[in-house]
Amino acid sequence: MSQVNLEVLRGLAQAAADCYDGALDENGDRYDLGLKRDEGHPVFDSRTMDGFKIKLSGNHCIVNYQSDIKLKEVYAGGFESEMEQTLQDIADHLKKKYKKLTGNSVTLTPDGDADVLVQSTSRVRVFVNAQKKFRIGALEDVEDLTEESEDRLESSFKSFLDAGGWGNDPENKNQKPSES
Repeated sequence: MSQVNLEVLRGLAQAAADCYDGALDENGDRYDLGLKRDEGHPVFDSRTMDGFKIKLSGNHCIVNYQSDIKLKEVYAGGFESEMEQTLQDIADHLKKKYKKLTGNSVTLTPDGDADVLVQSTSRVRVFVNAQKKFRIGALEDVEDLTEESEDRLESSFKSFLDAGGWGNDPENKNQKPSES
């Protein structure tokens, strides 16, 4: 792995690590990520539990968002587009935070639609898991893990498989064990 790739991955990981609930920016103000936990007063108002994490895989940054919401929000309409927008807001914040930390810019290009899973916890509340892949543009010479791999077998192992490998039964398969 090149030094440039390592710095990009470390920068993204640090940008995500600095976005925990209750984190303060350099001015002492709370970060506003656009999440539901940022709405209202942290002590006096009923707060929604939500958050995100990232996974770095090959040349992709996978953003996972989880939230505890009311069932009526799911059926209100536009729920999937709201989840897409939330994931895009998180990616935009990661890019902005990365720029502050490293002084360089990074591109996170959406790669497909978001996967949204809604699970019932009661008759009123549901738990939402949303996931979306973003292609990291600043990485150099990194294999795309979503593409099919090519066969690269050693010649000795290939000849072993061609000869039958483990698929052939031995000649003495039906022979009864000897009594000792």
